[in-house]
Amino acid sequence: MSEIKYHLAQLNITRMRAPLHDPIMKEFNDFLDPVNKLAEESPGFVWRYTEKEGEVLAVFEDTMIVANMSVWVDYPSLKAYTYDTVHNYFLKSRKKWFEKMDSHQVVLWWVETDHTPSLSEAKKRLDQLNQQGVSPSAFGLREMYHADGSPLH
Repeated sequence: MSEIKYHLAQLNITRMRAPLHDPIMKEFNDFLDPVNKLAEESPGFVWRYTEKEGEVLAVFEDTMIVANMSVWVDYPSLKAYTYDTVHNYFLKSRKKWFEKMDSHQVVLWWVETDHTPSLSEAKKRLDQLNQQGVSPSAFGLREMYHADGSPLH
């Protein structure tokens, strides 16, 4: 019997200050495709959500919410892409384009390697984190867990 393997899934959402094609969103919008391509070419990348028509609105019920969901082999791979590439510039500059939200904007959880998470599933994990707090099945970047549920320090 083979051991079940896991990958790290992540969802991050944010609320735009203006519609994506508004001039204040130009820099972000211009680099959206290249930064996503960089993610896809990064070591440890497994899969990235690409929006189906109206799906983000249907799940989050807000036309200004944008969602990014991806799956990575492990946390070091996700961390390297997030903080050690041009992506970090956009992370540090996010106040130019996005509003501060009162709830968690990022949730991580482990998925079996043959499972592709849905946006609805990801929102349930984010809701779980917001309503019940950190757990091995829905956590953030400050308190993380291994796939076996043990804390990652």
